[in-house]
Amino acid sequence: MAYDEELAERVRELVAGEQRVTEQRMFGGLAFMVNGNMSVAASRQGGLLVRVDPAEAGTLIDERVQPMVMGGREMVGWLYVDPSVVRTDEQLRTWVDRGVGYARSLPVKKKRKR
Repeated sequence: MAYDEELAERVRELVAGEQRVTEQRMFGGLAFMVNGNMSVAASRQGGLLVRVDPAEAGTLIDERVQPMVMGGREMVGWLYVDPSVVRTDEQLRTWVDRGVGYARSLPVKKKRKR
C-alpha cells in the first residue's frame, strides 16, 4: 500500500515556508527531512510518523498514538499517529510542528558522497 498522498500534500503545505526541508521516499512512505534529519512522514499504513524527543515520547502515547515499531523493534523517539488524530489542519499542524521542531534541534546531517 502506498502512503496517503493527500496527507503528504497537507504536510507539504505546512512545511513549505521552512528552510532546508526536503522530501525522501522511505519505508514505503514519504518523509520530510529537516537539515537531513527525518521529522515527519506520511506512513504507508496511513497516518503520520513523527520524530519526537525520546524523553517526551511517553507522555504523548495513548490509544491512537503509539510507539513506532519496525521489524518487530520499537523505534525510540518515533511515534505512529493514527489518521483520526490528524483529521483537521490544526491537529496536523500540532504534530508536524512537534516533529519539525525536534528535527531542527538535532545536528545538521551532511550528505554522504556516493
